[in-house]
Amino acid sequence: MTDLSGKKIAFLATDGYEDSELTSPWEAVTSAGATAVMVAPSDDEIEGKNGHRQTVDVAVSEADAAQFDALVLPGGVVNADHLRMDADAVAFGRSFFEQHKPVGVICHGGWLLVEAGVVNGRTLTSYPSLKTDLRNAGANWVDEEVVVDHGLVSSRTPDDLPAFNAKVLEEVAEGAHAAQTA
Repeated sequence: MTDLSGKKIAFLATDGYEDSELTSPWEAVTSAGATAVMVAPSDDEIEGKNGHRQTVDVAVSEADAAQFDALVLPGGVVNADHLRMDADAVAFGRSFFEQHKPVGVICHGGWLLVEAGVVNGRTLTSYPSLKTDLRNAGANWVDEEVVVDHGLVSSRTPDDLPAFNAKVLEEVAEGAHAAQTA
């Protein structure tokens, strides 16, 4: 098993996230020894589309990517749509690329990356309905279970979580990636 002891992973989401796309990677990184931190636009509690509730540890307006080793962006249509409209969330996501840190994104989470301007020239996957948005932003979209592009891990749906989690652990363990840029 990958050892992530001493690593700190930010999870960025808001109400309407896909429950399993938060809880499954959270369990994977914490089981590997990392500390998971919930970052959200509010500083109270957020709720997934299927009722899972998650306490927020840090408001995104107060969060600093320099304090984290990696970022995970769960999907969910409502979650992703609201995050891409939040300037602090977009800036926070972009800063991980500027600092060459691993980022894991699944399902609709890729909308934030489009808004952050970090997908041009990158190969990734997503929920199929984002294909045109990602391609219009300059990405090479592929329909695969999991795609890794220089520290950027992407997957399509909850069905892909086992492969997604394994690659997130691997990329976080590797650390910074010089080609992970904004």
